[in-house]
Amino acid sequence: MRDPENTPPIAVKVMTPEALARLGTDEKIVYVRPVPVGELHGQVQGIDDLADDTILYAVHAADGTPMAVVIDRDTAFAAARQYEMEPVSVH
Repeated sequence: MRDPENTPPIAVKVMTPEALARLGTDEKIVYVRPVPVGELHGQVQGIDDLADDTILYAVHAADGTPMAVVIDRDTAFAAARQYEMEPVSVH
């Protein structure tokens, strides 16, 4: 059992609602998520010959704006870094 008298203090940063809303909206961050082709029909050209359960990877800006769809996660991360952005996986 921990002894509260010998426990070092923990620094806690309190965020305002505005700061919380901005969290993750850095222009340098992009989100990468797997997406089945079936969810992309009508939104992405050139995928009509792929099976609906084929997984592609969508890249989104921090504000959720779609930026690209690529064949695999490694390509998504490489493309983001090529444009000096920091990719983050979303599951």
